[in-house]
Amino acid sequence: MTHTAAFQRYVAIGDSFTEGVGDPDPTRPNGVRGWADRVAEHLQAHADEAGQPFGYANLAIRGRKLRPILAEQVDPALALEPDVVTVYAGANDILRPNVDLDALVGDYRTALTRIAASGARLLVWTAFDPGGSATYRMLRGRFALYNELVREVVDDLAAEHDAQVVDYWRMREYRDWGYWDEDRMHMGTPGHDLMATRVLDTLGVPHERPVPSPVERPALPRREQLRHDADWLRHQAAPWVHRRLTGRSSGDGLDARWPTLTRMPQADA
Repeated sequence: MTHTAAFQRYVAIGDSFTEGVGDPDPTRPNGVRGWADRVAEHLQAHADEAGQPFGYANLAIRGRKLRPILAEQVDPALALEPDVVTVYAGANDILRPNVDLDALVGDYRTALTRIAASGARLLVWTAFDPGGSATYRMLRGRFALYNELVREVVDDLAAEHDAQVVDYWRMREYRDWGYWDEDRMHMGTPGHDLMATRVLDTLGVPHERPVPSPVERPALPRREQLRHDADWLRHQAAPWVHRRLTGRSSGDGLDARWPTLTRMPQADA
């Protein structure tokens, strides 16, 4: 589906994926840029060309689980009267084996129905495929179940509303770890850049963005790889586990990056 009219009010909600973690930019709120900012920059340029106003809000905060995202972000998002809303949520829940995914997506359905009924164009993500990850592969079945539940919700909504899935699971480019940050949990800058392109494609917005090249990560000798893995465990995995055990979040104390509709700063790329 191609939309010829320019979008004028874009609101992004979610967790670290949408906040932009892994794509550092010290000039921006919370020190990141991310795919959503990149999409907003392009939508803004498109609106400017059409002589229309534009505003963008990003309410996402890293570490948020699905239900807090719905409780904290949906009402403020709808209050901004957006004409396009992107929602990524659930990854932080899937990683917890005791979470009931059917009940979780039931709550998700209620919130997504509200957003779609507002008349906004709605994009909802599946989770990525962890099949290529030694760390997350054991949870692949939970990721697949969550994705099927989400696809079912969006298929039902699409019968009456303008709702689509952005199918992260099927984006095979992300099997290349060169699209990921060193923390192995978030997309890196090339990954965010690529995701922005995929979102614009889904929205049917014309662009001439080149496909970004992944960072080259050559295979390391076994001893060096073991040392690299140990360093990752100490500096990335262990702090994550500690936060889970102590009930803390990487987003504690952070505010939404762009809480009200605003224009994007000019970017070099």
